[in-house]
Amino acid sequence: MAEHTSYTEENIRSLDWKEHIRMRPGMYIGKLGDGSSPDDGIYILIKEVIDNSIDEYVMGAGKTIEITVKDKTVTVRDFGRGIPLGKVVDVVSKMNTGGKYDSRAFKKSVGLNGVGT
Repeated sequence: MAEHTSYTEENIRSLDWKEHIRMRPGMYIGKLGDGSSPDDGIYILIKEVIDNSIDEYVMGAGKTIEITVKDKTVTVRDFGRGIPLGKVVDVVSKMNTGGKYDSRAFKKSVGLNGVGT
């Protein structure tokens, strides 16, 4: 039987925007892992990149999607609009950043939307 522990106001914490991700990455990408398990977070992130390519294709901005797996490297290319160069660093490194919050640029989107690339 599990040991009974108390849960009080003292257990409630507020974390800054990145501390909570570092403490519980599974809430966003699954477990960290080393890629040896099918539920490792790296596969969630790869799926996110593929989902972004599908968004481009479905909206008519991407003409084809190429996915290559070679020597433990995955390459995804969608021949779509791409991330505007002046915002690449922000989009790939800051939570909740992306064009999918602007309904003029994206009418529909799937995936994590601002959580991973």
